[in-house]
Amino acid sequence: MISIIICSRKPQIQLALLENISETIGCVYELIVIDNSENKHSIFEAYNQGIKQSKGNYWCFIHDDILFHSKDWGKMIIQIFEENQVIGLIGIAGAKVKTKMPSAWWDCPDTFKVLNIIQHLNPEKKEYWNSGWKDHHIEEVVTIDGVFMAARRDDAIQFSRELKDFHNYDLNLCFEYLKLNYKIVVSKNILLEHFSLGKLNKSWYLSALKFHQIYNQNLPVTTGLIDGFNLRKAEFDNGAKFLISATEYINVKAFFKLWMKLIIIKPKSKRHFTFFKLLIKKCLL
Repeated sequence: MISIIICSRKPQIQLALLENISETIGCVYELIVIDNSENKHSIFEAYNQGIKQSKGNYWCFIHDDILFHSKDWGKMIIQIFEENQVIGLIGIAGAKVKTKMPSAWWDCPDTFKVLNIIQHLNPEKKEYWNSGWKDHHIEEVVTIDGVFMAARRDDAIQFSRELKDFHNYDLNLCFEYLKLNYKIVVSKNILLEHFSLGKLNKSWYLSALKFHQIYNQNLPVTTGLIDGFNLRKAEFDNGAKFLISATEYINVKAFFKLWMKLIIIKPKSKRHFTFFKLLIKKCLL
């Protein structure tokens, strides 16, 4: 049985989603909705509550603003897990590399991202993202997006008690499975539509910094397809992007520490002059 766990922003999830799950899953399931309409829980706390209440052999963590387009997606999940006992997580969007420098899961070269999702960019515009597939219906990755995460039940797994709010829970879950030597995959046969787009705000940047502190010893991680040169380039690009974007949210000590790491990765870069000016500006504030 699959235990579907939802952290809901409303007391009840929409009828359209309830009917959609029933009509498309194709297998026995239970639905566990954690009412977070009053924002009493972080998503980590809500999902851990869902895990405690669950009875299924598999967990499926989904957002409350999606609709499934694939029929029998539940059967597909069970089949993937039963055919390969080493697979711990299944998603519909993910990446084959995660850098040591702070970044979102999608911050990597396009050739290392695997996607199959209909994503709404705003109320008037949506796009079908389908890329990164080879000859198989599943691709191994090291991270997946939190919009849909199907997980093999393992009682050693839980969401972080150190991370808070509503960000980086997907990376957190991925690394907990990787630490137990499970593999992570994305499925080409499961398609869903997501009606909102996440935002990178102050809470996200602080959460990302905390995540990378917790899992520093486990980073970077790849599926083995990226060479050293491109990994170093990705490290510098991700670190530089994060440092510039997070400047107003992090303190001087954190800024300086990240900059020193960038200098070690790439001592000679014109961007170091930009970082120096940003640091001086922060010190003067």
